[in-house]
Amino acid sequence: MKFRDSHLSYCTNIHPAETWAETLTMLDSHVLAVRDRLRLNGTLPPDQPFAIGLRLSAVAAQELLAGQNLTIFKDWLEKTHTYVFTINGFPYGSFHGTRVKEQVFKPDWTEPSRCDYTKDLFKILAAVAPPGTAASVSTLPGSHKTFHADEKTILANLIELASWLDQLSLQSGHDFHLGLEPEPLGHFENTTETIAFFQRLHAAAPDQEAIQRRIGINYDACHFALEYDPAQESLHALTKAGIRISKIHLSSALALDPRDPSALAAIQAFNEPIYFHQVLLRRGNHITRFIDLPDFFQAVDHGTVSPDSFEEMRVHFHIPLDAEPSPPLRSTRDQTRAVLDWHLAAPAACQHYEIETYTWAVLPANLQRPVESQIASEYAWVLDHSR
Repeated sequence: MKFRDSHLSYCTNIHPAETWAETLTMLDSHVLAVRDRLRLNGTLPPDQPFAIGLRLSAVAAQELLAGQNLTIFKDWLEKTHTYVFTINGFPYGSFHGTRVKEQVFKPDWTEPSRCDYTKDLFKILAAVAPPGTAASVSTLPGSHKTFHADEKTILANLIELASWLDQLSLQSGHDFHLGLEPEPLGHFENTTETIAFFQRLHAAAPDQEAIQRRIGINYDACHFALEYDPAQESLHALTKAGIRISKIHLSSALALDPRDPSALAAIQAFNEPIYFHQVLLRRGNHITRFIDLPDFFQAVDHGTVSPDSFEEMRVHFHIPLDAEPSPPLRSTRDQTRAVLDWHLAAPAACQHYEIETYTWAVLPANLQRPVESQIASEYAWVLDHSR
């Protein structure tokens, strides 16, 4: 849907779907149900098309590009008065119902299969995105720190993709751009590391302007809140460094006072086996990181970390924007409010916005609602805080 002069969607990675048949069934059921709910409550004007933030696995993307599937999908979009302007290309494979954790970073940007998958997503956008519009794909931040990836290979693959995107943009009339998504313990994860990575990318590229046109970041409000990077300062620094803000994920993390035993007990309800839930603790300007919640609790049990010595703790668990967890827990949605204020002040700086609370299936029972109800309420929250 229109969001001032930008596009606003929610990411369909909240719905399980790995094949193209499963994805189309999901679109037909959940996505159209959200669209209808937004029309019924007046959030989406009846004459306005509904924007889809699509998630496609590598298998689904290959299947969509085969046979007549793209033509059938284009007809479906026209018939349902919907459109696709962005695709989440971070999760390559399965994203629900099985251990995801470090697997979501595989293959990373050292692997040709990651580049091929990303090209498939842009080929799909070239066929289905509204004529003449900008269209984006979001992806992982190169690799994960624990993989010790060869950065020269990452840079070479991104430079090759930027050149390929320039050609595809020229042929199709679309402004295509890729957003690398910083995340705690990613190859680059915060404002400082992101700027340093892009400086190296720009220096390595024979055509720096092509990189600036085609390769930017997907700014996830949850992830930068986890890093204790204030939103407006971070966004200003990134744009000043010549980095395109390809897309913004409107999302929220968990926060608590680690000196409060009841808060540490409450966070146990969010310790689940599917996704990474990185932990970042702050003492002054120093941040201590744990790769996952179980690692943090193991360190506490072994006495190698003392929660009492930290002022704040943040956990990578996406919380619905409209629903604060019960005290003593809280969320970082003030970071998302600051992002929305930034958008109001600089509307041209980024035009792709996506609500991304993918954790519906693993939320504790007290935060569970029918998924369409949750998504509609998140849209209402975003629009209420965008005036």
